[in-house]
Amino acid sequence: MSAENLDLIAGWASLVLTLMIFSYLLSDNFLYRIAVHILVGATAGFAVIVAAESVILPWLDLTLLAEGSDANIGFRILSVIPFILGISLLLKQTTRFTTMGNPGLAFLIGAGTAVAIVGAITGTIIPLTRDAGQSFERQNFFNGMVMVLGTIGTLVYFQYLAKRQVDGSITRSLLMRLLAGTGQVFVAITFGAMYAGVVITSLSVFDGVVRAQLDFLLRQIG
Repeated sequence: MSAENLDLIAGWASLVLTLMIFSYLLSDNFLYRIAVHILVGATAGFAVIVAAESVILPWLDLTLLAEGSDANIGFRILSVIPFILGISLLLKQTTRFTTMGNPGLAFLIGAGTAVAIVGAITGTIIPLTRDAGQSFERQNFFNGMVMVLGTIGTLVYFQYLAKRQVDGSITRSLLMRLLAGTGQVFVAITFGAMYAGVVITSLSVFDGVVRAQLDFLLRQIG
């Protein structure tokens, strides 16, 4: 089959799937569900292929199937551990052997948490602290104050320490309430900006998809 015919088939398939997705505007129907299942299935298949070609097969070539000086028994035994953990995760899907998947799940959560913490510290907290400190120059003093006040207020807003009064009621001090209110304003502004960004991005993607489908349809008609 020629490349031109493949492009034609892909174009018609893309147009049909797009219309099936847009049919959700009318109601939740079987055409929309079929399109969603195709999307999920294609994404899962692509992820499996990428994982096999980019992770599993190279790992096997470097460890279990290695030859020469790289093929010592200790290194090969150590290289089996990821596969054992992966098999244990698959056992979590069964009813009888679900507890055998706990080691793999614990390792996955622990490693993921460690990576997230390191990433948050090195990628967010340290750069934010450095930028806030550098902002306290004469021309950027206001920006620095806003950044520091917003950070402190947001942190106070998400903590729940308070004092118990004599009558049994639990209240925050006036300073903490002011900081928490300031943090709430910053959180609302941040969420609003993020939502606006998502909407703009979605509209840009929608415009690109509709434009591409109309161009393809007009080429076929004309």
